[in-house]
Amino acid sequence: MLNILPAETAEELKNTGQAKAKKFESVTVLFTDFKNFTQASEKLSAEELVAEINYCYSEFDKIITRHGIEKIKTIGDAYMCAGGLPVPNDTHAVDVINAGIEMQKFIEQNKTERQSKGLMFFELRLGIHTGPVVAGVVGTKKFAYDIWGDTVNTASRLESSGEVGKVNISGSTYELVKDKFKCEHRATISAKNKGDIYMYFVC
Repeated sequence: MLNILPAETAEELKNTGQAKAKKFESVTVLFTDFKNFTQASEKLSAEELVAEINYCYSEFDKIITRHGIEKIKTIGDAYMCAGGLPVPNDTHAVDVINAGIEMQKFIEQNKTERQSKGLMFFELRLGIHTGPVVAGVVGTKKFAYDIWGDTVNTASRLESSGEVGKVNISGSTYELVKDKFKCEHRATISAKNKGDIYMYFVC
């Protein structure tokens, strides 16, 4: 279970047979997406495509582990993780941004190496947003630790509104880290039931 659930959640499930859903008031969610995934999937064999995705995701796993961030799931070529759960902390926004910076550096280095060999490469968009979520375990045969709420949807919007090689963060995340990182205000996006959301690039 430790391979698919946070340690605290796995322990609760083992001891009680269930894991209660919990609300977290402040969590930082990160989404990534490979810009040219469709193009790459058409030019790589199935084995090559899966091997490259696995290579990238395995490195992402190492990065977020170093920063104390919880992997939530992968959906195709999208990778989702969150800081500040299952054990709340005050550093989740900084932790997630640092992880995002490392992810972009890794993908850029990998791109350079693959280009030098004439191979297809991935480029990464990355979005980060901070807010409340509900977290819990779903499933009976295959357990999954997942999170829900507008915060998740907004983080996904931040990713799709981002740019390759950049760490795109929301105004709510910016307010938590503006004394830690130099950021550049870039634009706003409209979100359902949220109005305009400010976006910043971490410089």
